[in-house]
Amino acid sequence: MPVTARLSRKFYETFGEDVTNELVDWFNSVDTTYRGDLRELSDLQYARFDAKLEQRLAELKSDLVKWMFAFWAPTALAVVALLLRR
Repeated sequence: MPVTARLSRKFYETFGEDVTNELVDWFNSVDTTYRGDLRELSDLQYARFDAKLEQRLAELKSDLVKWMFAFWAPTALAVVALLLRR
């Protein structure tokens, strides 16, 4: 939501209507530009964060699968060995 810059009446009286309006327009355009730049920078930063988080979750999943296999493989072999003894 853009916020329009306003200056005091004394400013208008001192510098005139045209100069003051031009200055106000310039302030507003700079504000709009900086807001756009800030939004773009924020979006890029969020994308980087999201990518890093996704990568870390993928690594956590692969580690979890390795540990699950390391736990369940010997357990399954023991169960099969016990079943074959009967």
